[in-house]
Formats: sequence, structure tokens, C-alpha cells
Amino acid sequence: MRTYHCFWLLFWAGQPHQSFLTPLSKRTSGLPEKEKVLVLSGNSRRDLHRSKRSWMWNQFFLLEEYTGTDYQYVGKLHSDQDKGDGSLKYILSGDGAGDLFIINENTGDIQATKRLDREEKPVYILRAQAINRRTGRPVEPESEFIIKIHDINDNEPMFTKDVYNASIPEMSDVGTFVVQVTATDADDPTYGNSAKVVYSILQGQPYFSVESETGIIKTALLNMDRENREQYQVVIQAKDMGGQMGGLSGTTTVNITLTDVNDNPPRFPQSTYQFRAPESTPPDSPVGRIKANDADVDENAEIEYSITEGDGYDMFGITTDKDTQEGIITVKKALDFENKNLYILKVEATNTHVDPRFLYLGPFKDSATVRIQVEDVDEPPMFSRPAYIMEVKEDVPINSVIGTVTAQDPDAAKNPVKYSVDRHTDMDRVFNINSGNGSIFTSKPLDRETLLWHNITVIAAEINNPKQSSRVPVFIKVLDVNDNAPEFAMFYETFVCENAKAEQLIQTLSAVDKDDSYSGHQFSFSLAPEAASSSNFTLQDNRDNTAGIFTRKTRYNRHEMSTYFLPVVISDNDFPIQSSTETVTIRVCACDHRGKMLSCNAEALIHPTGLSTGALIAILLCIIILLVTVVLFAALRRQRKKEPLIISKEDIRDNIVSYNDEGGGEEDTQAFDIGTLRNPEAIDDNKLRRDIVPETLFMPRRTATARDNTDVRDFINQRLKENDTDPTAPPYDSLATYAYEGNGSVAESLSSLESVTTDGDQDYDYLSDWGPRFKKLADMYGAMDSDKDS
Repeated sequence: MRTYHCFWLLFWAGQPHQSFLTPLSKRTSGLPEKEKVLVLSGNSRRDLHRSKRSWMWNQFFLLEEYTGTDYQYVGKLHSDQDKGDGSLKYILSGDGAGDLFIINENTGDIQATKRLDREEKPVYILRAQAINRRTGRPVEPESEFIIKIHDINDNEPMFTKDVYNASIPEMSDVGTFVVQVTATDADDPTYGNSAKVVYSILQGQPYFSVESETGIIKTALLNMDRENREQYQVVIQAKDMGGQMGGLSGTTTVNITLTDVNDNPPRFPQSTYQFRAPESTPPDSPVGRIKANDADVDENAEIEYSITEGDGYDMFGITTDKDTQEGIITVKKALDFENKNLYILKVEATNTHVDPRFLYLGPFKDSATVRIQVEDVDEPPMFSRPAYIMEVKEDVPINSVIGTVTAQDPDAAKNPVKYSVDRHTDMDRVFNINSGNGSIFTSKPLDRETLLWHNITVIAAEINNPKQSSRVPVFIKVLDVNDNAPEFAMFYETFVCENAKAEQLIQTLSAVDKDDSYSGHQFSFSLAPEAASSSNFTLQDNRDNTAGIFTRKTRYNRHEMSTYFLPVVISDNDFPIQSSTETVTIRVCACDHRGKMLSCNAEALIHPTGLSTGALIAILLCIIILLVTVVLFAALRRQRKKEPLIISKEDIRDNIVSYNDEGGGEEDTQAFDIGTLRNPEAIDDNKLRRDIVPETLFMPRRTATARDNTDVRDFINQRLKENDTDPTAPPYDSLATYAYEGNGSVAESLSSLESVTTDGDQDYDYLSDWGPRFKKLADMYGAMDSDKDS
């Protein structure tokens, strides 16, 4: 509710002259009011000065928010030229003149027609003048005056925000700054206490306080805890008139939030936790979750879990779930119920962000005991080793035992186990196993040279529950025995020259052995007994696993013996000794004096991969047949009939006929004769065109003969013009190319026929000026000229 206080002020203009102050009978309200008169004079530039006619003042004061029913009286204008006979007329101009302010033109009384609001416009500037009614001329210069609106307390204080939001850390000290609120009053701050604002708190005590003059809100209670109460709503009042009775007021709301600090340590809700874990739990699998509660939020509630002590320190681990702040207990190593079935751990929870200001509240960590019970499960059999490696000689007889695998049921029941071989790893069934005792034996012969390692998998399963099974790899290495005879490293086929000398080396031999030799191979070479005495060659063992073949005699005759087959015996020195007989093929060939082979017999010249006689005959027949086919195809093409130039009589499209036949020479009377072009009078006009079939025969028109020695180009143009204008010509265009050079050719004619008709000898020296491309031609004709001169 607004309360209006009106102050009636009396304005005097210094010491007014008695002739200018006359009481007015008209009143605008029930309250007595002093008359306000503005005297018009010739000089009105200063507010207060002495004139020879009167004292004057140029301000009026008017209260805002006038609530009366009549017009509000402002003041009176009066000129010292006014005799009271009505000859003068007062006029008013300026701010609001005629609308907001009106004047009685006879008496000079000024009235306000509307309620005025100082907050909208505090000052009005107007101009007054007195004029003669009869002449319309001013009797006084125009005077300017102002009307000031006096303020009343009609505006309550307004806050800059309807709602303020602020936050402070919890546990703050008393007097901690929270926020500052500001209210403004639209009333005149220079007039009275209407705009003097005082702040007070209506709601929010005893937690907060506000400074009355500044509006600063501060904490008023020590150790406000966010965990107890987080939100506070404070109502602040701003009152004008300095807070006195009757002043106007406004309020605002301040929402204050306590932000979190780490003032609460984590706490386990219970001191002991119990979990169960089957012994088959794989590593890194979770066993259970524990959580310590922290009343703080966000990073102040982040917790780190760790295992500090216990007999399962190396068997279990714990990690923190960042989303739920829980501790996840996981298995680090495989569990074994038969070995240990209970583990006791001590787990500690610690805040990761500790505030040193609140360390006096106690350690920011807590601990709890975790008991983990390992449960027994039916486990598959376990082998005594993770893998087995066995060795066996390749010559062992079938069904020989090469090794044994062992597996047991780890459970307390100790169920019996049976063994088997995974046939996917032994497709050839080379090995087998005793299902009762796990002994592995051979079922087929072994060959180290074929396969050195055999990798098989043995399965051990419980007899009572075959689904409970386990596997183990078994690597079997086949050991070597000397069961392979040495042999040549390659196939040896050499030659001996007919003119060879005795004791001449013709070939060096080497051998290989598939067997292993720990001390290295040692081979011995010798000729077979049947060839040792009668052979034409000798063999020398070099004692380095090589041997040389030498000639025994001086000359060889390929016509008597073209090929020799020399048997060589190769032996090793291992136990048991192995030997083999290999054959060396030696051909007798003709050689030059340096021993380079020239030729051998016919059989030696034919390569095993050469073509046979039958294959050569077949290829020759194919070639003949292909040639005959080509000849027949060419003959058929020559006999093919040419298609007519014009297929249909109805075809009126343009046709381009290419005469690409050179003609048959002088005997070809059907060929085109260019002499006809040069002698137009010899043209036979009765001849019809041969390239078309005319539909109607018209009488040929006789054309005018061309003059003698006319040019071929002019003749062709003349004939073309005649055919274009001839209505009897068929509607077919024919294009004939005569290959005529025309007049003025730079090269002229190079024909040898025309050269013969020349009267004198030609001078070919100009050919040398044509460049290197014509050098050969210039030399040729230049030589001819030289012969003529000689």
C-alpha cells in the first residue's frame, strides 16, 4: 500500500512589491494557498534582479500525483503593462503548453490539467508573453520560466533481480561473504528521504545476516554442514524513508547453496564381509564387491581400496569402480580347494582428495575384514606335467612302449582316469596309448627321414564323468639309425674324348646320405668287383667324400664302343654299414685338341625331350592344310560378285561414289579418259550414266561446246552448273575425283614421260638446294650428268 505525503510549499520572490501581490479569490483545493505571480518585464534573463518596474522570479513548483477533482493551480502571469481593461492577452508555449498546462488569456492564471509524475518528467520549460489584443503585437518580450515537479514518496524500492542465487563452501567461518543485493528507488534522492533505502533480513536467520546500507549478505552461524542441510532461502527487504515508519518497501529472495568440502571420511557399514568363490574361478574374475560410504559428493567422495594384509594377499586383488565407488575383489591366481579353502583379507578404503583443513576430524580412511571361502567343484584330471617330450628310435618294433603320461583327479574323491589319443593329432594312427596306465606305444613303423617329430595330444577323462577331461601335448622325436645307404649327390653322365690320354680325370663324384651322423659322414668309393679288372676306367677315392674317374688307356673309338656304364660302390662307416651301387654313364665323343666336345654318336645327339618323326609329320600336315585353306578363301573372295551401287530405286539419299579403280592400261577402253575433259567436243552425249539406273529416259540436251584449250576446272564447273539446272537429271549426286593439279603448280610435273619430251638436257643442280633428304637424288642425277659429259 502506497502512502502519499503532500508537502505544501510557499515560494516568495524576494521582497515582492505591494502593487503586484493581490489575493486571488479562486482556490483549487480546500487548503489555503499563497498566490504565485510571475511578473513579465523587459529583461527576464536572470533569476532575480532589480528592475525599474518590479521584482520578478521565474520558477513555479508543483507537487506530483495531484488527486483533486479540479485543475491544479500552478501560478499567475502578470505584466506591468496590464491596466486591467482587458486590452492584453496572455499566451503560453513550450513543454505541455495547451495540453498539460493551460492559461487564462485574460488573467494569466496557469493550471495543470493532468496528474504529473516526477519520475516521468521532473522539469517543464515554458515561455510566456503578453500581446495587445487589438494590434496583435507583444507588449513585453517573451519570458521563459520553468515548472519543477516536487517529489513525493510514491515508488517503492526495486531489486535488480527477482531471485538471487549464491553458493558458499560448507563449514565456512562467520562473516563469510555470500552475495550482495541491490535495490533502487525511482524517487528523487535529493529531496527528503524518499529514495534512502535500508536493507533488512526477513527470513534466513540465524544462518545469515545482511548489512543495512550495502546489502551484503554474510554467514552468521559457524560450521554449517552441507550433509545436514544444503539449501537455504533468505528473504531480504529494502525499505525507503531510511527504514522509518510509513516508508515503502520491496523484497527479494536469495537461494543459497552450501557446496561440499571433504569433511567426512569413508566408513564401511560393517566390519566383516564374507564371500564364496568356486575353485574353478578363472584369474581376473570378480569374487565380490564392498563399499565404504562417504557423505561427501563428487571428488570428495572418491575412494581408493587396497588390501593391506592377510593370507590371501597374493591370491586376490581389489580395484575401484569409478562409477559406483565400490571395491571389486578379483582372483589373481588359480584357487585350489584341496590346498586351501579359506582366505582372510584386510581391506582399507581411503579418500583420494584430502582437505588438510579438516584433518583434525580424524583419519580419512577405514578398514574392514573380508573372508573368502573356496568351494570345491568337480575338476578334470590334472597331468603331472604341462607337456611331455619323448624320444624313440626309428627301428623299434611295433607295439614298443616309448613313454608314459600320468594324470590324477584333484578332487577328494580321486576318481579313476582313462587315457586316449586325440586322433585329430594322429591321423595315421602311428601311436596308441594304454587307457589304464597311460603308456604310449607304437602301432606302425617309424621313419625319421619321412617325419622327424610327431606332435600328438593325450586326453585324460574321469571314468565316472567323461565330461571332466583335460588334454596335454606330447612331443615325440624319432631318433635316427643307419638304415639308408649313401648314393650319388646327382645323376652323373659324362664323356671321354676319343683322343684322351691315360690317367686323365674325366669326372669327380660325390655322395649324400639321408641318415644323420653325429661325427660327420665318411664315404668310401670303389668299382664294383665285376668291373674292377676289365674296366677301361679307374676310380680313385679322395678320402674327402669324393672320388675321381680316370682313363685307363690312351685312345677310345666311339665306333667300337659309344657308351660305357661304370658301376661304383659307395659305403658309409656307421653301424651297421650301408652301401649301394651307383652307375656312371660315360659316352665317347669326338673332341678338338683342347678337349672340347665336338660330336658324339647319333644316339647321344638326340635329346630325350626331342620330337619324334611322327610328331614332325603331323606338324607338317597341319601347315599344309592351313595353306590350302588360305588359298581357297582368297579364291572365293575374288569370285564374289560386287554389290550394285544402288540397291533400291526408291532410295533418294545422296551417294558418294569413289572411283578407286586405276584402270586396265591402254587396252581398257572402259576406263575414264581425261582427254575427254581436254576435248569437250568429243563427248558422246548419247551415253548414259553407268552409276545409276534411270527411271525415265529423257532426250539428252545438247550443251554448248567449250572453247579450245579451256582449263579442266572451268569445264567441270560448267558441267556442274548445267546438271544443277537440268530438270531431266536424276536426283543422285555423284562425286568423281580426277586428281588434277590445276595451273600454277610450283613443283610442275616430275613425270619421267614428260621429261623425255623435253628439247634439252635438264639441270639437276637445284636438287642439292632442297636439303639432306634429296641428297641421294641429287647425287644420282649428278652422276648421270657426269657420264654424259665423259
